[in-house]
Amino acid sequence: MAMTEASVSAQPEAAKTGSQLEIKNLNAYYGPKLAVRDVTMTIHPNEITALIGPSGCGKSTLLRCLNRMHEAILGARAEGTVLLDGEDIYAQDIDATLVRRRVGMVFQLPTPLRTRSVYENIAIGLRLGGIKNKRTLDEIVERSLRQAALWDEVKDKLQQSGLALSGGQQQRLCIARAIAIEPDVLLMDEPCSALDPVATFRIEELMIELKKQFTIVIVTHNMQQAARVSDRTGVFMVERHDEKSVGELVEYAPTGQIFTTPQDHRTEEYITGRVG
Repeated sequence: MAMTEASVSAQPEAAKTGSQLEIKNLNAYYGPKLAVRDVTMTIHPNEITALIGPSGCGKSTLLRCLNRMHEAILGARAEGTVLLDGEDIYAQDIDATLVRRRVGMVFQLPTPLRTRSVYENIAIGLRLGGIKNKRTLDEIVERSLRQAALWDEVKDKLQQSGLALSGGQQQRLCIARAIAIEPDVLLMDEPCSALDPVATFRIEELMIELKKQFTIVIVTHNMQQAARVSDRTGVFMVERHDEKSVGELVEYAPTGQIFTTPQDHRTEEYITGRVG
């Protein structure tokens, strides 16, 4: 699918499938500092890919590179190739805004729009995308809330502030907002770190359901969560190069292999708690 305005229009729900991301020799910088070094991996359609590793190893930096949010940080840049269904999102003629519509993002802390109702938290992005018809907006808002397993809890609170919801509900509202514009890939940066165990379980169930329609990439410090929900896992570590510390992908494989028969000693040391 070409990355044009036409490519971000809503697709029929039954036809929605996720996209493939191919990352080739990706390096990410903060000013002159190399933060993530030479990452190459393929993120497969309609799977959950988990990125794990100790703090400061570049997981969240890589995640932001996948929808060009990294470059929004002053002085930050990425070098290398990221192909979304074969199209380089870093090509000169590609609009970063359109990339972010195709590759959505859910952050560590719930971020409902403070001055907006539950309904408007979702509808505002649709309006910015050109959808003005109220009936269409109503249908997409309801569909998105149902997909996020939130509709039954908020259908009588649509005009209330999103901040009136519980933490877990706020995070599901943010997921509903992200999927309302029909992205191909959904990035989730520690989506459960601020939630209690019950809310975490709901989000994990939701991720497993959503992968039927979206490709999902999550960053998590919770190795048990990665083992429960992901199909593949990438392990990042902090390595030393030229006397400098840099994040590096040390192993990427099906999740079962990572947690039972890792091929790299650094992976085994991390998952057994000897490092990190």
